[in-house]
Amino acid sequence: MGRSANGSSAALFRKSSHSQPNQGECLEVADLPGAHAVRDTRNRRAGPLLFVSAEWYALLTALRAGWPGGTDRG
Repeated sequence: MGRSANGSSAALFRKSSHSQPNQGECLEVADLPGAHAVRDTRNRRAGPLLFVSAEWYALLTALRAGWPGGTDRG
């Protein structure tokens, strides 16, 4: 699935709308041509993960369906 995104440091990252800044769970996301990069706000030196668009949408679909930590936990 996700891979290190070497060379994506010029990407414009934004904080995820689902981040919880007071709980230490912050993610930043950047939209790239044909891909999406995700990084941990508290550990930016670790670098971002890069997902091609098909992987990104599959991940979002799975999370929204309740796998793991998705919004539909029943």
